[in-house]
Amino acid sequence: MIGLLFPLPIVDAKEDKPGEVWIRVDLWKHKLYVMQGKQVKAQFPVGIGKEKTPTPIGKWFIVDKGKNWGGGFGPCWLGLNVPWGRFGIHGTNKPYSVGEHSSHGCLRILNANIKKIYKMVPLGSKVIIEGPLLGANETEKVSRSFRGQKGTLVLLIQNRLYHGGYYKGDLDGIFGRELEKAVLQFQKDHGLEKDGQVYIEEYLALGLLE
Repeated sequence: MIGLLFPLPIVDAKEDKPGEVWIRVDLWKHKLYVMQGKQVKAQFPVGIGKEKTPTPIGKWFIVDKGKNWGGGFGPCWLGLNVPWGRFGIHGTNKPYSVGEHSSHGCLRILNANIKKIYKMVPLGSKVIIEGPLLGANETEKVSRSFRGQKGTLVLLIQNRLYHGGYYKGDLDGIFGRELEKAVLQFQKDHGLEKDGQVYIEEYLALGLLE
């Protein structure tokens, strides 16, 4: 079995504080947990991203809060600092979608529950999202990464090449020209085919496959 290794965190994070209130999301179980330190204070079912629009795995922070956005966002919104797109935790006008793979990457909560979460979790709180890196049913499938792609996998590649001294750009989850240059140099140094793309051989050399 080929599986991708996913060491958290892959983004810069604030220091954890004892007794802090934070959110943990388990994409496998479709559950959102409001935590205080290591204790579960409350748990709620959650709708997550579809196969082609996955929820971003990682360690994030709530950077904005809002109410009454209207439409499909329900009564409350908690925005996350995901660098490659607009993602958040919010209510929904489709309660049947909660507990399913139903969104474009956001986390959908029943309206009554998002009101509770909104009150419990302050601005700046951390949100750890755990789950399969390649989609709900694709943990054994390895995809090729190349310029133009965005997402958690690209962020993970950036992170490894950054710490290896190859990549000097932003850790933003966007496969741009600078990351392609870094990949080409990494391939040259490791005797790999120089095409600027990341596939099985590169994942293995980066220590991202087991």
